Amino acid sequence: MFRFEQYLQEFSATINLQEFIVNLIVTAVLALVIRWFYTRFGSSISNRQKFAINFIPLALTTFLIISVIKSSLALSLGLVGALSIVRFRAAIKDPEELTYLFLTIGIGLVTGANKPVLAILATACILPLVYLNKRISRSEFKQEDRMFVNIQTDILNLEQISQILTDHFDFVELKRMDQGGQLLDLSYVCNVESLEKLDQVRLGIANLSDRTTISFVDKPDLLI
Repeated sequence: MFRFEQYLQEFSATINLQEFIVNLIVTAVLALVIRWFYTRFGSSISNRQKFAINFIPLALTTFLIISVIKSSLALSLGLVGALSIVRFRAAIKDPEELTYLFLTIGIGLVTGANKPVLAILATACILPLVYLNKRISRSEFKQEDRMFVNIQTDILNLEQISQILTDHFDFVELKRMDQGGQLLDLSYVCNVESLEKLDQVRLGIANLSDRTTISFVDKPDLLI
């Protein structure tokens, strides 16, 4: 009994239980908001709902660690030593995923340092700015109307294929050409003005032969 009372006294001296619970709730709510925002407005090609499930436990874990070690230099040094022998490997498929992971960890750090108001204000400012930046980027892309056109065909006459593209698109640039056996793989960057012209190109390329396939990718930042 004496040891338990002594433990409670030591715990109360280092961690305020009421503040701990409030910060814990704030962390969970903010992580939930970030999870909803990423699922709703994210542009990652991976399964965003599955990936966003990690935000809440990640934020709470970060909050718990910071809450414990913030008042103890010995624990801080011990944590650094422990983490130095642990290697974290995660398949990050898109830089956007890394951005939201850092944001989630940041929220856990701030609330763990007993700054819940700062965490709320930061989230309220950062998420609208992220949304605004995404809208601006999308509007700039729509103005350019750039698109990758990937063609695989057994027609080896490159001029014939390129002529179909130049007849309908204002800008056509060959980025990559691979030939394997009797098949030719071509990758172009084109400016597409309308869906009508896009469909005309699709029909023109598809009619070259039965072994011709074509795909359109509206990702101008992809590297070919």
